[in-house]
Amino acid sequence: MKKDSATEKFTQLLMLWHKKYNKREMPWKGEKDPYKIWLSEVILQQTRVEQGLDYYLRFLKAYPTVKKLADASDNEVYKLWEGLGYYSRCKNLLSAARTIAGEKKGKFPNTYQSILELKGVGPYTAAAIASFAFDLPYAVVDGNVNRVLSRYFNIDFAIDSTKGKQFFNELALEALDQGASALYNQAIMDFGATVCKPQLPLCSDCFLQKSCLSLKNGTVNALPVKGKKIAKKHRWFYYIVAEYGNKILVKKRLNKDIWQNLHEFILLETESYLSPEQIDQTLAIKELENLKYKIIHISDSFKQQLTHQTVHAVFIHIKMSRKIIPEGMGFADKDDLLKLAFPRLINGYMEQEFWSKQF
Repeated sequence: MKKDSATEKFTQLLMLWHKKYNKREMPWKGEKDPYKIWLSEVILQQTRVEQGLDYYLRFLKAYPTVKKLADASDNEVYKLWEGLGYYSRCKNLLSAARTIAGEKKGKFPNTYQSILELKGVGPYTAAAIASFAFDLPYAVVDGNVNRVLSRYFNIDFAIDSTKGKQFFNELALEALDQGASALYNQAIMDFGATVCKPQLPLCSDCFLQKSCLSLKNGTVNALPVKGKKIAKKHRWFYYIVAEYGNKILVKKRLNKDIWQNLHEFILLETESYLSPEQIDQTLAIKELENLKYKIIHISDSFKQQLTHQTVHAVFIHIKMSRKIIPEGMGFADKDDLLKLAFPRLINGYMEQEFWSKQF
């Protein structure tokens, strides 16, 4: 794709900035192993680099090759992922690793289209792997890239609209340095992360400031434009921590909802907060009518903020006088709870109350 003069100048300045001033160090920078690039990209989706870095290093230590990851048990991998959130990423990571190890006989796909066919891999990740590992001319388009392009060229199309996505994809490809796609993609992502930041961009020291149109027009802080925000909802989870003979009833979340494939206790979800008296009445009617039990502790409310929802949880610790196993559940020894992968919300309860209180 032929560049116009403004796009050509942007590319030249960005590549010069990268060569002279980009000092950002990451363990995956310059990496050519597609497995390591893929792993870093999956972990960093929806995750800050500061948080994702330790996970990346732990995953590489535990699973240095795609085959090692493919051979690992689901619970082992989910346990290592614990705390990162967006657990569908972990599910897709395992699925794709097993596809590569099995159908692909351990050979990582080496074309954009074949990479894109892997479970959970979208255009951004496919472009990153294709350019970084195989030097193919594909432009990455993520939040950093959208922000840099919208500000430099002073574009007010909503980046999450159909029109905006198409426009920025085309502009990113036009600006791509076709002969050095890996360097260019790294440069624009690093520039967005360290100079053209979401808040408090370093405009006064920016290498591209003389030709940045949003700086000239005073629109830096108004860009990029995003569409309407999705309203966040609140959910109330009442977890019944049912104990019998030093064992706790647990189950795996299998429905297509948050925390899929993680473990939890008996769950009662309500539309609003319940008082302790309402909890006792509700449990008797809805969940434990066939059990003989005694409530020994009701926790304070715990909260976890997710992207589009807030989950409030209260934990009701009970002791049962007879052993009954509800469908889909099983007993786990208390010590074995430490080996199971739970949502961060439940881990917070166990750390703060379950293990510290003696009943």
